[in-house]
Amino acid sequence: MAGNFWQSSHSQQWILDKQDLLRERQNDLLALSEDEYQKIFIFFANVIQVLGEQLKLRQQVIATATVYFKRFYARNSLKNIDPLLLAPTCILLASKVEEFGVISNSRLISICQSAIKTKFSYAYTQEFPYRTNHILECEFYLLENLDCCLIVFQPYRPLLQLVQDMGQEDQLLTLSWRIVNDSLRTDVCLLYPPYQIAIACLQIACVILQKDATKQWFAELNVDLDKVQEIVRAIVNLYELWKDWKEKDEIQMLLAKIPKPKPPPQR
Repeated sequence: MAGNFWQSSHSQQWILDKQDLLRERQNDLLALSEDEYQKIFIFFANVIQVLGEQLKLRQQVIATATVYFKRFYARNSLKNIDPLLLAPTCILLASKVEEFGVISNSRLISICQSAIKTKFSYAYTQEFPYRTNHILECEFYLLENLDCCLIVFQPYRPLLQLVQDMGQEDQLLTLSWRIVNDSLRTDVCLLYPPYQIAIACLQIACVILQKDATKQWFAELNVDLDKVQEIVRAIVNLYELWKDWKEKDEIQMLLAKIPKPKPPPQR
């Protein structure tokens, strides 16, 4: 997927404006606070991560699925599709686009059932309610909402090049890679190009590992440092939120607050 980012649909259609993003969320934010909204997306990013790992998918596929999930709700209310249905649908689509190979529908459903029962029993008291036909129908709806813009550029490749250019060791790459994974639990993948996200994650990793010698290297980069600092703040804010969040105690209450679709009128 080496193509030119600047000519891609990712660059031209899916780097969104923060104010537009907040405006699209207004209906959901009538029922949820901004922190609650973010916590719900952290939870479902974790769901996608667990499903992906159980299906033995590469991290690139999991990351693409998470971006699809966030893009859908950037243009839609949470009540349009149950996030628990959209999460495996995004995984199914991402595995095709990233040419991972076809995941059989029955295997996907069975992994969802076992994950909800074993890994997420603290959030769901009932079994996974969806079947293959629901996921296939949801996939059409997802494709339509993504406007068939399916190629997602991730920060992993620029990150590898940056660490190589810096001449640093594996410890820095491992930590900054993990921070890129964490960044998928924020809005930065909707708002900034992947190379800026990679630089921000690398900068956070350098601070954590106390690599003061890299300051000059960052200063010489030809990049909008204000944007990089905005990304750094978003990721640091995520860690602040995460630190105090008792997910297992709160998540059932948060999931119950998600706006639900109105039932059709009775004839």
